[in-house]
Amino acid sequence: MPGLLSTPRPAPGRRAPALAGAAVVLLALPVFLAAGFPLAGWGIAAVLWLAGEALGAWLSRLPIGADHLGASGLVALAHSLRGIGVVVVLLAVTLAERDVGLAALAVYALAYTLSLGVSLVEYFSGERLGG
Repeated sequence: MPGLLSTPRPAPGRRAPALAGAAVVLLALPVFLAAGFPLAGWGIAAVLWLAGEALGAWLSRLPIGADHLGASGLVALAHSLRGIGVVVVLLAVTLAERDVGLAALAVYALAYTLSLGVSLVEYFSGERLGG
């Protein structure tokens, strides 16, 4: 496995990871209804997921690279602030209403984890660039 992490590959697509995360959010709803978990937690997680994906979709339309340093900086900053924003919202909700915040955290964390996993599988199963 030498060079596994150093071998360039094309960036994974956004569709499959986004759909995987959205599926987690959607499948969590019946679980919340059946188990009696706070629906506000599910709603907060769903809104955060949708807002994050909408921001990601918008950012993916911006040109990046050495010829577009301003847009590249904006994309990098916005991706960082997206994660920070989610953490701040989840922390504030958890401090205000513990059960709601923990429920939202659980749903969002599961959706994010599956989305990241799908992205990694897509990336490492993609064709190698330049060789």
